[in-house]
Amino acid sequence: MGSTMRKTGVADLPLHYGRAPTWLFSRMKQLAGEIIRVVVSEFGAEELLRKISDPFWFQALGCLLGFDWHSSGVTTTVCGALKEAVKGQGKELGFFVAGGKGAVSRRTPQEILSSAEQLSVNPSPLIYASKMAAKVDTAAVQDGFQLYHHCFFFTSQGNWAVVQQGMNETLRYARRYHWVGEKVENFVDEPHSAICCDLRVKGLNMVARKSEKTRSISTLLAKEKPSLLIREIEGIRNLKLPSVHSFSINEVRPKSLEKRLWLIYERSPQSFEELIGIPGVGAKTVRALVLLADLLYQARPSFCDPATYSFAHGGKDGYPYPVEREVYDQTISFLNRAVSQAKIGRTEKLKALKRLTAFASEKMGG
Repeated sequence: MGSTMRKTGVADLPLHYGRAPTWLFSRMKQLAGEIIRVVVSEFGAEELLRKISDPFWFQALGCLLGFDWHSSGVTTTVCGALKEAVKGQGKELGFFVAGGKGAVSRRTPQEILSSAEQLSVNPSPLIYASKMAAKVDTAAVQDGFQLYHHCFFFTSQGNWAVVQQGMNETLRYARRYHWVGEKVENFVDEPHSAICCDLRVKGLNMVARKSEKTRSISTLLAKEKPSLLIREIEGIRNLKLPSVHSFSINEVRPKSLEKRLWLIYERSPQSFEELIGIPGVGAKTVRALVLLADLLYQARPSFCDPATYSFAHGGKDGYPYPVEREVYDQTISFLNRAVSQAKIGRTEKLKALKRLTAFASEKMGG
């Protein structure tokens, strides 16, 4: 892993409810605005996307702004502060934020379109990227975390990043997913260049390279007449299935599935990306096709958690790799410099730098 910090990934956080108090959020918004202006002025809007897409940088930013560094609220509150901070200044900064929590996330396409006149590019690819990032982490990566937050960051040049979060109420954890457009060559084949979390889970991972054959056969199956697929499903219901699956044929409801299969059949998708991009195709449809691909063609998918890093910075015990002090130092130095140049009061600067120092000390083990 290099020192450029151009990663995407996943972070697991304890699930906390509630919201930031008004007095805190107003200060977070002010400081966030100053940091954005400093970063864009010194390094450009594209570099800000790269920083936001790095889980450790994002976490450090949340601490610096004054929010609890390890709770699920970091994601929604920091994204909200960034969005409010750039409101009305997108054209000047060349940097925009759309989406948010719950129903607000569904307005992301409209919010991107509202910025169209201020962009140097066609907004359609941005809308597509937003929809696919959400669809992949819902239907293709089935890790037990339900998405409830989607924040889309983009520049006037058409580059983008995504920070979205899902929750698992049973485990009482939230998982954060990071994307950066410049690192995505294929939305369904290892789109995350780095994944980080402390909590490991088992679930269907259709974006793993190991799932390539399954993706291909699932797409071919989806172009078969639905009546044939339903017949196959009915035929294997009485078989003794292997216990290696994380889902069962018993959860497949043929009648409702057949409606979705006809929808896919009429679209005739040429790739797995096209397949999951079809409106109405969700996790259950994907699971049914994957199960058929495995049982009929021995195209076994990956059930491994896509997480490969522990909070994107390694661990004190060397797992999954040793802490990279140079990367830590670069992140802390970068944010330290941004705060120092921010046009805020001396007291606010000192408080922010104190929080950042405490965060660095905690993550480095004191």
